[in-house]
Order: sequence, then C-alpha cells, then structure tokens
Amino acid sequence: MKISALLTSAGINIGLCVLFLSLYSVLRKQPANVRVYFGRRIAEENERLRGAFILERFVPSTGWIVKALQCTEEEILAAAGLDAVVFNRILVFSIRIFSLAALLCVFGILPLNYFGKDIKHVRIPSESLDIFTIGNVEVKSRWLWVHCVALYIVCGVACILLYIEYKHIARLRLLHLTSATPNPSHFTILVRGIPKTAKESCSDVVDNFFTKYHSSSYLFHQVVYKVGKVQKIMTGAQKAYTKFKHFTDETVDQGCRTITYRCCLCGTSSNSFKLLNTECEQNRGKTGNESSLKLDDEECTAAFVFFKTRYAALVASEILQTSNPMKWVANLAPEPEDVYWSNLWLPYKQLWIRHIVTLIGSIVFMFVFVIPVTFIQGLSQLELLQQRLPFLRGILKKKYMTQLVTGYLPSVILQIFLYMVAPIMMRFSTVELPTSHSERKRSACCKVLYFTVWNIFFVNVLSGTILSQLNVLSSPKDIPIQLARAVPGQATFFITYVLTSGWASLSSELMQLFGLIWNFIRKYVLRMREDTEFVPSFPYHTEVPKVLLFGLLGFTCSVLAPLILPFLLVYFFLGYVVYRNQVRSLRM
Repeated sequence: MKISALLTSAGINIGLCVLFLSLYSVLRKQPANVRVYFGRRIAEENERLRGAFILERFVPSTGWIVKALQCTEEEILAAAGLDAVVFNRILVFSIRIFSLAALLCVFGILPLNYFGKDIKHVRIPSESLDIFTIGNVEVKSRWLWVHCVALYIVCGVACILLYIEYKHIARLRLLHLTSATPNPSHFTILVRGIPKTAKESCSDVVDNFFTKYHSSSYLFHQVVYKVGKVQKIMTGAQKAYTKFKHFTDETVDQGCRTITYRCCLCGTSSNSFKLLNTECEQNRGKTGNESSLKLDDEECTAAFVFFKTRYAALVASEILQTSNPMKWVANLAPEPEDVYWSNLWLPYKQLWIRHIVTLIGSIVFMFVFVIPVTFIQGLSQLELLQQRLPFLRGILKKKYMTQLVTGYLPSVILQIFLYMVAPIMMRFSTVELPTSHSERKRSACCKVLYFTVWNIFFVNVLSGTILSQLNVLSSPKDIPIQLARAVPGQATFFITYVLTSGWASLSSELMQLFGLIWNFIRKYVLRMREDTEFVPSFPYHTEVPKVLLFGLLGFTCSVLAPLILPFLLVYFFLGYVVYRNQVRSLRM
C-alpha cells in the first residue's frame, strides 16, 4: 500500500467524522430528537428548545465537547455506575501509554525503519508503507537494540500504569460496596437445580432444606413459577392499559371527524374514541386486584431464598450445598429489574449441554468468517490478485481507483461484515441460560472480544502472509523466516482499519443512527406516543472489545510499524470525548 492510498483513506474518514460530528451537534438540538440523545435529561436542559424558531438549533457547535470534558468521574459514577467509570479508565490508560509509545517510536524507531536499508527513496506520497516498518531494517542491523529498548520501556511503563489503574478501580469498587444503600438483592440468593419429589411441593423442599442447614440465618423463600403464554398476554394488556389510561381524564369531542394517518392507509372514526371513553368510565373505580387473573401456575426448579444478613447470603452463595454439582446450585441473586426470567424456567441440567453447543457454534462461526476476511485481505494486495484475476487490470489502471480500493474499501467491507457479529453473539449468550441481563451482556462481550481478536488480528495476519508467500515457500523450515518478513507488512492494513472502524465508527456511534431512524419511524410513520420510561443502555458488548482490540494493535505494532500510533491516539482521544458524552447524555 502506498502513502497516497493511506492519505486517501484518512481524507475520506476525516470528512465523514466532521460531517457526523456537525450533524450530531445540530440534531441533538431538535425537540423531536431529545429522547434519542438525552434520555431522562429531556426536561432539564432542553425545555427552552421547545418554543419558537431558534437559529441556534441549526448551527453546529462544540458546546457538547466542553461539557463532556468537564464531566467529573463522580458524576459518571452517579449517572451510569461503576461500569462506565471502569470503561472510562480504559481509555485514560490507553491515552497515557500510547502517548509515551508515540513519542518513543515515532521519533526514535520510525527514522531507523525508514533508513534501515541503503536504497533510493522516492517522494513520500509514492513510498510504500512497508518502508516505515521494521521489515525495512537490514538483517543483523547494529540498530536493532533501539527497538528492543523501546519495547522494554513501553512494556514496563504499561505494567506500572496498569497497577495504578487497578488500584484506583479497586478503591472505587470498595467505596461503592461500602456506601451502597441496602438492597433486597444483597440478602437474596438464587437457587437452581432443586430436586423434585412426588410427596412434597418444590416450596416445601426448599423450606425444609434451608431450615435444616441454615436455620439461624434463613428468613423465607419465593419459588419461581412458570406461567407461560397467559402471563405474556397479561403483560401486554398491562402495557396497553398504561398507554391508554391518559384518556380517562380527557374530554372527548363528540363531533370529531375521522383521523387519517399521513401514510393514507388507515384511519379511525370518532365512534372508537367514544367507545374507549365509555369503557374507561366503567372501569374507573376498579383496582388491579379486581381484574387479576387466576393462573394455574407451574412450579419451576428455581427459587429466591432470603436471609437475615448479607454475610449469610454471601456464605450460602459460595459454599457447595451438596456433593452433586447439578443440585442446589446457589448464586447471589441479581437485582429484580436485571433478572432474565425466561431462563429461570428451564432445567439447570441443560446448562452444560447449552454451554457446549454455544461454544461449538461460536467456533464454527469464527472459522466461517475467515472466508470474507481472506477476501478482504486480498484487496489490499492487488498485485497478487491481478496475477490470478487478469480482468481486474483494466479496472485498476486509474490511480485514484487503486488508492480507493487498497486504502479504504477493505476496512469498509470488513466493518460491514462485523455488524452482524454482536447480535449473533448475543443470541449465543442467551442460549447459555444466563440468569440476568448483565450476565448475558458480559458473556456476549467476551465472545465478541475473542471473535474480534481472532478474525481481525490473527486471521488478517495469517491470510495476508499466505497470499504473499504462497509461491515462495519451498519447505516447512522456511515458514518462520517468511512469517518474520511478512507480518510487519500486515500492519499497513491495521492503520486503515483504525481509520474506518475507529474514527468513522465513533462518529456514527455518536449520532445514534439506528435510534434516530427508529425515532422518526415511530413518531411520523407509526404515530406512536413517546415512551417516557425508556432509558437506552450503553452497548458495552460491542464497544469494550473494540477498544481492547485497538489496544492490542497498539502494543503489537508500536515497534513493528510506529506509523499506526498517531492514528490510534486520535481514536482514543476522540473516544474519550464521545463515550463520556454518551454516558453523560443517555444515562443521566
């Protein structure tokens, strides 16, 4: 890849970043979008924007950047919890370590790589990116000790900074645990794998067991019941009642005409409003207990057990209740709003089978994804593809087309393929029988991380090496030598990946493009009322693996290809601002 191709990719992504950031600064000021960008803060800072026409709404501004930078760690902790603080500390650590690495490697290693061989250099835009990697250094060069010293310095400082960050996070976690107000989940454990008997009910079995073995601290229990589709119908009816109950206190115009939606496909008459008002008047005095439905509940082999002290609940969740690991499995209970109820109904004995199935499925999916990654890697080595596919020579004769295909197209195609990874991994994590939504998201985060590291890092390196060295290998003994020569060249692809998946992806994340489109459809096509209780959650399962992958690229390529470090630094600085703004806006 030429420097000109890299500059083309950088120019395109910088333009996209400026466009997305400008659009965000305008769209966030529109009254119709405040629920997309502000969540619960809709009534606090944006009330003045609901009035008449204001020119400020349509002028891009940088005020949100200043507010994001001024947001303190205490405010993030109070708004979004300890997870957001830890995620922010990852970005702070990355900025610190790669700032030092950029100073050392760009000014110390990059010139040694550039002048590593006695060759005639051409103009910088026409130079190959391989000239700036360690592959351009002569074998047994007397300057290789500089690379080793820089590598040891970066690793040593990284260990020191990690120790400081972990110490800080441990202090915050201890403070969070000691200062937290008592919560019912702190005194509760979730027990699964309860053995069923024909003589006693599941509730009696639980009561007898904990009365016998935890008599001094056991308080009471609640068995989980499987109510099936009837409960789903009742939940839907409750949601419908919540949405329509505001009609009870409104006066209905008896002479209202038929209302037709803007799509001109459906409408409603005034009689429907009269009927709705009449039904609400008839049920005005009824309580929830009077309209409740008696269900034939089915006991599940799971129960919530409550203890008198937090210590007793913690001890009961950690010890082995029986010699059979598939029975009386106890864990600390998640918070009520975090419980994944549908998985509590499934037998615990399916857990290991489901873990094995999802593991096999994840591995198969990872290896299937090797096919598009290998194809994408081939786009960055057009000389080899032209030899095997002669029809491409006519298309790539134009210089700008070559720069676009080699510098921008591979990372864009790869990013498009990666959009399907997070939903699939979330589905795999759901099949694993997690008992809470947070556990499911954490499992999906680990799967996405493994998938990303394997397919973006290792497969790109190996596929590029195979493509470039296919005709060179003569015996297995040559493989280590050819890998050492070819691997630094793959760092050029990672630079373009940082530009596309880093810079442009961060800007699109800031815009909340999918949320913006859904908000438009919900308001102006489906004509749905605004959900004031909905609070968007931060996508940790997609963003944490991405940040960790860029950290891996930085540590790996800091000495091999120092040119990647400035682009990584821009990404981490931009991510620091964007993610703080997202946490501050969406969660407060």
